[in-house]
Amino acid sequence: MADSSKRRISRESLLFLLPALTGITLFLFVPICFMIYYSFTDYYLLRPNDKTFIGFDNYIRLSDDPLFYKTLKNTLYFVIFVVPLQTAMSLGLALLVHPKIKFKRFFTTAFFSPVVMSLVIVGLLFTFLYNPNNGLFNAIFNIFGFEGLKFLSSPDQAMNSIIVMSVWQGAGYQMIIFLAGLKDIPEQLYEAASIDGASMWQKFLHITLPGLRNVMIFVLITITMGAFRLIIQPLVMTQGGPLDSTKTLLYYMYESGFQFRNLGYGSAIAVVFLLLVLMVTVIQRLALKDDKS
Repeated sequence: MADSSKRRISRESLLFLLPALTGITLFLFVPICFMIYYSFTDYYLLRPNDKTFIGFDNYIRLSDDPLFYKTLKNTLYFVIFVVPLQTAMSLGLALLVHPKIKFKRFFTTAFFSPVVMSLVIVGLLFTFLYNPNNGLFNAIFNIFGFEGLKFLSSPDQAMNSIIVMSVWQGAGYQMIIFLAGLKDIPEQLYEAASIDGASMWQKFLHITLPGLRNVMIFVLITITMGAFRLIIQPLVMTQGGPLDSTKTLLYYMYESGFQFRNLGYGSAIAVVFLLLVLMVTVIQRLALKDDKS
């Protein structure tokens, strides 16, 4: 009787899981399989019935493509700077609004509001703010006697400008996650630390950070995954320029596959991109693994 009850529960569980498993299979695993297959073909979208298997030719061409290495460098540069900056900013905002302060809801909403805005709208807004001739940022710099910057029109400043915008736009989401983590830290720990004469920095170092460890791992992984998917900002703000300084792997994949119609080469870039993301995720997870587990 118990066995039949377990089998019935198991069947019911599978029925509940079926829609999710079907969606994951159709929209994740099947496209990945097609992507891998197309990466070994000479497949142009304008000739869909003229696919030719060419083996590793797309990957060999990729290994000799200087633009591929430049987009890889741009992607890694963005990830390396965005991840710590956005994590630090989101944690700082959470610590700022966590105590019971006046207008707490207003500040929380204000810090979170950029997240719900479309990245396209935010990108267009910052394009005007970054305008070197009549943009708001250079107008403020001129008021204080500083020389204006070129921002998006300079190969040396364009990616940094996108990084600043991306950190500002995305930090509010992680702030909410950190706020939830801060609420789970027992207040008695801070009270005991105050009795022992601990400073604010010591409380942060020995109570707050350890208490947020699991939340921190989640935030770092989500920011990293989001950073690797950089495409909308350069697509809207710079079109990958100037001099390909803001063109990323995802942008190059889109450009090769859909603008130049070379779906085979674009799929090869996508496979390399997938392997890179998986490798970074595994390394990050191992680096942040709890020694006790």
